[in-house]
Amino acid sequence: MKKTYAIAAALMLLAPFVAQAQTPSTPVLDQRQANQEQRIQQGVQSGSLTQRETARLDRGQDRVQRIQDKANADGTVTRKERIRMQHAQDVESKRIYRQKHDRQHDFNH
Repeated sequence: MKKTYAIAAALMLLAPFVAQAQTPSTPVLDQRQANQEQRIQQGVQSGSLTQRETARLDRGQDRVQRIQDKANADGTVTRKERIRMQHAQDVESKRIYRQKHDRQHDFNH
């Protein structure tokens, strides 16, 4: 009986570490993704992005998220996968900048 409690206690103590080990750590990439989505929302609010531009940028962010989800799927993010995600985020960041500064405005906001 005591052995069962000891095993149960050990499993409860190890559970957070096991869960953490299964989830790949990409906090920098996650934060950058959130920042880019915030930049898009700021552009919508200021009117510097049209509805069409916003939809296009949202699709680009979805594409980056799919790349990240695919990299995280096996539980390990390799250096090559990180580089691919960073490149995809670089491309989207440049697109966000270009669309926000292209002198097309949505004056309906």
